[in-house]
Amino acid sequence: MAHAIFISYRRDDTEGEAGRLFSDLTRVFGNEGVFMDVADIRPGDDFRRVIDESVAQCGVLLAVLGPSWLTITGADGKRRLDNPNDFVAIEIGSALKRDVPVIPVLVHEAHMPPPDQLPESLQELSFRNSVELSHARWNSDVQLLIEALQSYVTPNPATAQQPVHATVPVQLPAPHPTPTSDPVKKSKLPLILGISGAIVVVLLVFLYMLGSSGSADKGSQQAASSGAQPAQTASQSATNPSALSGRWVDTKARSGDSLYALDIEVSGSQISMHGWGTCQPQACDWGTQSASFDGTTASATFSPDSENGEARSAVVSVRPDGSNLDVNVVNTFTDSSGSRQNQVHRTFVPNS
Repeated sequence: MAHAIFISYRRDDTEGEAGRLFSDLTRVFGNEGVFMDVADIRPGDDFRRVIDESVAQCGVLLAVLGPSWLTITGADGKRRLDNPNDFVAIEIGSALKRDVPVIPVLVHEAHMPPPDQLPESLQELSFRNSVELSHARWNSDVQLLIEALQSYVTPNPATAQQPVHATVPVQLPAPHPTPTSDPVKKSKLPLILGISGAIVVVLLVFLYMLGSSGSADKGSQQAASSGAQPAQTASQSATNPSALSGRWVDTKARSGDSLYALDIEVSGSQISMHGWGTCQPQACDWGTQSASFDGTTASATFSPDSENGEARSAVVSVRPDGSNLDVNVVNTFTDSSGSRQNQVHRTFVPNS
């Protein structure tokens, strides 16, 4: 099925914003109407052809540009946009070549790149009218983008929702009762009887609690002497670590060195994770790490190679989610200018 909107982004630059934008747009255009990652690239396929065919099916391409989109480099120290096999350059270049409408989406106060700083295949991007998404005005900025996209694609009526506006609810005061003339004075006897009854009830409750407390103390002492432990509450229920065991894979193929497979082995109280990343042309082996387990979640820290030569640390935390695996990855990239982080959340499925 053709995808109406293609979101092009660079993982190390704008993955968080691209994921948030994807969620907002799917609520209006449906899951089948927004496309973010090129999937189904089988071993042996020419990924350039697969990307070109995917872009050809879209009605508009959103190029999400962050502050480092233009200058980010690969492991070889060269600018990634100049690499003929760079996914982002292929996606945008294919759309421009096919006259697919391309809308630059600027985040984190990024600026449009001048044409003389772009490869020849991307120079037309500099002349495309852009939109800006800011953190402070995200909802209103996205709503303006949706209105612009409606000239290219049609919202899905089954999933379209009204935009959420930040409003302060106003609560009107309760109406005052209409005063009556010469209200009739009531007897105070019901009030006295009510107070007396309340005192009796409080006294009875106090005596009951006093007796129950003694019984509870005796029960606690009996439980302690017999070695019995209190029942574990639902919030304290632990996960059987064996539920994590097996090979788990991402449901989508993704660009860059993003975690896509985990081999988890459980032996008694010992848990180990073996990670694999989505490198091209073959997968990156993240190696095997011991994992800590807090009763519900297992966590391990990997040190995969960064695409632009930065030092990278990836903390992978997993927990069962029904028959699937809830996976959270926090990446920390460090270079001479400091550190930056991004976080991704995935659902992995058993590898059949």
